[in-house]
Amino acid sequence: MLSVLRALARLPLRTLHRLGTVLGWLGYGLSPGYRRRLDDHAAVAGLDREQRHLAVASAGRMVAELPWLWLRPPDLPLAMLAQWQGAERIAEALDRRRGLVILTPHLGCFEVCAQAIAERFGERARLTVMYRPARQAWLRELQRTTRTRPGLEAVPATLAGVRQMIRALRRGEAVGLLPDQVPPEGMGVWAPFFGRPAYTMTLASRLVQQTGCALLTIWAERLPEGRGFVLRVAEPAGLLPAKGSDLAAWQLACASAINGEMQRLIGQCPGQYLWGYHRYKQPRRSALDDDAEQAP
Repeated sequence: MLSVLRALARLPLRTLHRLGTVLGWLGYGLSPGYRRRLDDHAAVAGLDREQRHLAVASAGRMVAELPWLWLRPPDLPLAMLAQWQGAERIAEALDRRRGLVILTPHLGCFEVCAQAIAERFGERARLTVMYRPARQAWLRELQRTTRTRPGLEAVPATLAGVRQMIRALRRGEAVGLLPDQVPPEGMGVWAPFFGRPAYTMTLASRLVQQTGCALLTIWAERLPEGRGFVLRVAEPAGLLPAKGSDLAAWQLACASAINGEMQRLIGQCPGQYLWGYHRYKQPRRSALDDDAEQAP
């Protein structure tokens, strides 16, 4: 399988995106469960037929571009394909040395965001991102080796990974999170997302509250015909609520505010959101419990 991925990584991005369009429609046509979920989520958000069709193709392009993103030749920097809007916001936040949390939804080419940030700002401050290890051993190793690059460190979604993120922020570095990813049980609250309760992580707001770091959002619009990506950096439309005596109420308010911010970003390009993601599912068993069981 790895040899196939390496061969795909040598193809032009334009070719991969064309293959991905076919792959997206094959997945949509051959998987009734995936098709129902994508259609249901898109309907909840009010997408029209054209936007839903764009989302089907976009999901396939996301899968097809992964080999290129993970295994492309080292002499092919992202700077050749990445256009920036608002990069100065990241630079200003890092200059303050208070740490920075960067949030991005499953929108556009979200995998490219971390690599692009590390490539541009890694010499100034390393970026730490959290990922969920795959079940397959070969894919788990590929995740670990390809997502860790100069200026970029990938940590697993465990208690140890959370601690690494806190240490990174206290060193004045940056942390990246996907706040619309369903967290393990015990690491989130049920908050509205496009009007439907979704289990939403509390980690982002806890990191900001504990360290006093800055908070920004980013998403990468996928340009047509493999022409690259536009990375759009912005400040959240509103501040996170101040922590009060009622911890549960504060966590719900923060999760609701972050979900609202993600909805605002998704509204900029709904045809590139990953509507087929199982956003409203029940959370899995907490990785923090696994850590506790393995502790001596």
